[in-house]
Order: sequence, then structure tokens, then C-alpha cells
Amino acid sequence: MTKISVEVPDELLADLDDHVGENGKFVNRSDAVRASIRKTLDLLDDIDARHGRLESEE
Repeated sequence: MTKISVEVPDELLADLDDHVGENGKFVNRSDAVRASIRKTLDLLDDIDARHGRLESEE
């Protein structure tokens, strides 16, 4: 798996950390970021599909 590095504003990281750990939805920050990326890409695909911008999969 490829590793990347990103800069994140402190307030966004603090909000993310509220959802990570023993009492959170995600096991760790990486899990939370991957889930967020997947959800965002799915939403963008839905928008593109509604506007006829997706290439057909043949």
C-alpha cells in the first residue's frame, strides 16, 4: 500500500480524532481518511452519472 503525506489544519485533525479510537467509529486516522476518500469518490461518481459524464464500462 502506498503511503502519502498531507497537510491538515489543526481544527480538522481535532475533529477527525473525535471519531478515531476506542470510542470512535474508526480504528485509526488512516482508516478514517481512507473511508472519507472512498465516500467522496462515490459521491462524485454519483454526480457524474447524473450528468452523463461517466464513461461506459465495457
